[in-house]
Amino acid sequence: MSDAIGIQLGRRERQIVEVLYRLGKASVAEVLANLPDPPSYSAVRGMLSLLEEKGFVRHKRDGMKYVYTPAIAPSKARQSALRQLVSTFFEGSPLAAAAALLEMSDHQLSAEEREQLSALIARREKEGL
Repeated sequence: MSDAIGIQLGRRERQIVEVLYRLGKASVAEVLANLPDPPSYSAVRGMLSLLEEKGFVRHKRDGMKYVYTPAIAPSKARQSALRQLVSTFFEGSPLAAAAALLEMSDHQLSAEEREQLSALIARREKEGL
């Protein structure tokens, strides 16, 4: 499964996985109903099968239909996506990515958010990372 995390998803595959993370579980029809500009039912079914082969989703039979769920924990998926983003757009620098996030923010960080960031930095320093 960890090998599958590194595989890049196409736009539509990513949309399907996002629907599954948002809903928790869904049939092909439910995925289809939640996609923007949806393709055909059989195209979604085929993409779900492909995503299952890649290790991103799994299914269980529920009566006459399959119900799909994400196969990768949301925290691992977020971490993998963020790692890819930092590598691609910020030359692998978490500092550059964090600075960009802070600079693009439409709102000022609250005192609580600043404290949380400081605590995270202090914890990472203590861990020697």
